[in-house]
Amino acid sequence: MDQKEVQERVIKVVAKVLKMDSTAIAPEANFIFDLGADSMQSLELVAGFEEEFGIEMDEDKALSVQTVADAVDFIKGYL
Repeated sequence: MDQKEVQERVIKVVAKVLKMDSTAIAPEANFIFDLGADSMQSLELVAGFEEEFGIEMDEDKALSVQTVADAVDFIKGYL
């Protein structure tokens, strides 16, 4: 799976969990500061990524990921 496909799927999950338009989500967007995710939504994002990609991530490390682009790189490490 290439970087672009992973990024598209990450943005799809972020848009669903945060109830946003996917076109408003930039790769450099910070989940908390730019997209307004709270701690509960951060957990939902981790669960959403795990479900979307069929992976199990280290939750503590996953919660330390700050931006969409970082999430793409982090998830690619599991694929």
